[in-house]
Amino acid sequence: MTEVRPPAAPSAALWERDEELAAIAEAVDVLCADRHSPGTLLVLRGEAGLGKTALLAETRRIAERRGCTVWSARGGETLRTVPFNVVRQLLQPALVSMLPEEAREYLGDWYGIAGPALGIADPGDGQADPQGVCEGLVAAVRRLARRDWPLVLLIDDAHWADQETLYWLAAFAQRLADLSVLVVVARRPGEISGVSARHLDAVAEAAGRPVTNLSALTPEAAAGLTRATLGENADAAFCREVWAVTGGNPYEAVELLAKVRDTELDPVEAHAGELRELNRSARGGGLVARLEELGIDATRFAWAAAILGDGITVDLVAQLATLGPDEAARCAERLRGARILAVRDPASAGPVELEFVHPLIATAVYNSIPDALRRAMHGIAARIVTDSGRGAAAAARHLLEVHPDDDEELVWQLREAAREHLAVGAPDAARRCLERALEEPPRPEVHAHVLYELGSAAFLTAPARTIGHLRTALGMPGLDGDRRVDAVIRLSQALMHNDQMEEAVRTVEAEAARLPAGPTRMRLQAVQFMWEGIHAGESLTPGRSERLADLAATCTGRDNAERALLILRGFDAMMRGENAEEIAEICDRALVNGRLAPGLGWTDNEWGVELLLMLASSYAYTDRLDRAEALYTEALQAYDTAGWGGGHLVLAHAYVGLAHRRRGRLEAAENSLRESLRLAERVGRRLPLYWTATCNLVDTLLARGHVDEAWAMAERHGFAPPYPSTVVLPDPRSVRGRLLLAVGRVKEGVNELEAAEKAAAARGHHNPVHVFAAADLARALATEDPARAARLAVDVRRRAERLGTDTAIGEALRVAAALETGQRAVRLASQAVTYLESSPCQYEHAAARIEYGVLARSVPDLERGVALARSCGADGLVKRAQAELATGVGRR
Repeated sequence: MTEVRPPAAPSAALWERDEELAAIAEAVDVLCADRHSPGTLLVLRGEAGLGKTALLAETRRIAERRGCTVWSARGGETLRTVPFNVVRQLLQPALVSMLPEEAREYLGDWYGIAGPALGIADPGDGQADPQGVCEGLVAAVRRLARRDWPLVLLIDDAHWADQETLYWLAAFAQRLADLSVLVVVARRPGEISGVSARHLDAVAEAAGRPVTNLSALTPEAAAGLTRATLGENADAAFCREVWAVTGGNPYEAVELLAKVRDTELDPVEAHAGELRELNRSARGGGLVARLEELGIDATRFAWAAAILGDGITVDLVAQLATLGPDEAARCAERLRGARILAVRDPASAGPVELEFVHPLIATAVYNSIPDALRRAMHGIAARIVTDSGRGAAAAARHLLEVHPDDDEELVWQLREAAREHLAVGAPDAARRCLERALEEPPRPEVHAHVLYELGSAAFLTAPARTIGHLRTALGMPGLDGDRRVDAVIRLSQALMHNDQMEEAVRTVEAEAARLPAGPTRMRLQAVQFMWEGIHAGESLTPGRSERLADLAATCTGRDNAERALLILRGFDAMMRGENAEEIAEICDRALVNGRLAPGLGWTDNEWGVELLLMLASSYAYTDRLDRAEALYTEALQAYDTAGWGGGHLVLAHAYVGLAHRRRGRLEAAENSLRESLRLAERVGRRLPLYWTATCNLVDTLLARGHVDEAWAMAERHGFAPPYPSTVVLPDPRSVRGRLLLAVGRVKEGVNELEAAEKAAAARGHHNPVHVFAAADLARALATEDPARAARLAVDVRRRAERLGTDTAIGEALRVAAALETGQRAVRLASQAVTYLESSPCQYEHAAARIEYGVLARSVPDLERGVALARSCGADGLVKRAQAELATGVGRR
């Protein structure tokens, strides 16, 4: 948007802006010099009227002279509740020029994800993931930027941009290193707080250069501006008073000087005393008084324009202000002549759109509308928008301002708007609509449903709020049947995400007790078992595993409730270290023809991601890695296709990395886990998913032999006690203990491994592959306490044979060999190689082969171990084997 001013205004606002203009010109030069140059981000910060808009207008002129494509957008004080408003404005030039088929082809997989947010595609029926939508918008803008290079993006009044746009802008700003585009953002200091302020701070940090803080004009510049506007005969005292009255604010100075010119006041010292009164008439209450002088119709026209905020056409304003077409047109002319309104884009071929000359004027006019009248006008505006067929979401910003009046229709409209907002990935906008609906208030039979919808809308962004809303809803009449069960399960999920695991379990347990036997009760029981199964603390209910086993034994997998119970039983058996063949058979019964059942897919909301990760992990830790990898990869593809980011994508990358780690593809594992951790940083630290990414990455780096890097990673990402309240695979205490031993902090490492053993025993977790603390502890105590080390090794062997996988038995034999000497050690190492050769875990096979080669003094085994280790990316194993070969091991 280009601000329209009197002739002197654009140049006036650029007085004393040489440094800023030089930086802008340099940035444009860099952009135009090389389409492969990194992107540039400039942030202009200044109080209202200091010339931010004029600098953006000059940026446009500089860029267009150099042949750049320029797209611009502007935030609006009354438009902050409209999701994606500013990013839509920004991309309108590109979107308008495309046919729907062209846009679909150009945006590819992102069309269905970003398209609804941009208003060029219909939203789906479900709830879009906000981070996925943000990623889709980032991808869309990146593709368009490459097409339209050299591209300059201008965002004015970013402090008034909607939260969804600021979320996108913060993400986009971080990706500019490999995209040649110039982004210039103008904002006021302060103005906003909370999430939006954090997004703007992130934008400033991504700029990689100091924010440009605009200052007021000096007295000398004010004098130059005064003489340039009024003539060289303006005397010094008059010029000095212009500066004093306006505080050096360029906008106020321009408006004041325009008033002086209109009143034909001589610019001499004798008239300097009149400047203060003239200045008051150009702002605040004086502006309102000046508006009223134009007549009641012009005032109503200006009020209606302020209510609309954008898309201000004479026809729309006439409807809202109840003016005839001719009178509305005359009012528009009077307001333009008074420098209150201006034509937004004089060169546009479409209907003439108006805008306020300056945001200060828009704010003053909006605030001057009597409260009751302002609310009523918003109600009329909502009806106009709805009658135009633009939908409830478009009318929502007006509905939010209407006075509560027990209006059943308004409640319905707000609920419908909330559904539309959720479908495009704007849960905060949906939350505002539903909170406003509660103020109406809803009818008693609807009230609980609105609370349930509000709790569901807040789940992704504010799980703590979800808890309160859903508890209240469940305590009211109205929620029955499946909807009530959905609410109970969603409440338990919110409690789990809020680290209230015991309360989550008790919530579903109490609801299940109210119901008769049947599929609904079984669904709740399955959720209860699921939360108990991923809780890392002491067992919540005695005999849980036995009850789960008994219940699962009655299940054939005929519906998803039964399939869920089978998955939970398989996961529990895996964690307890029961027979791997039986575990796989239980898990297979939860599938339909070897695939996930309909309604139980990765993007289905009924059960959540936790259940399917349990299924895949049961396969991963019972040597069925082909099945685990297929499920993990399917998850990643499903989330990518659906545009689901956030925690879902974090976990998908983390578990793909875990599968690579189990296979022995350590470099691929590291890449997946680094991507998982990068995404996890956006979601939030100390969450279970953050632990999953960090724990697996540390474990992978240790396997690669990158000990210093593993330690640095752990320190940087807080991989230390206290541990999360949910289960993490592999066991974080075991990984932490292994890390401490690797960096030479043996005593701390032993203590950590002992704590891991104790915690696992309390939960009955005896799978030696998942909780490998006993194996590492045995090795660590081999010299200090050989008797205890031997007992631990025996226990590891017993657990491994109970589980029965080649990996578990082979690893147990490696531990036993490490505690022996002579031929017994050689025999045990040879047996370990035999088992691990049949295992899908190639890293463990490589380690066993090298250990056997050293004990047996066998060069061929060492060389084969080196080849295996190198294929795994296990640099530490390679160096160890090469050192042994260099010393002549195996030579006679």
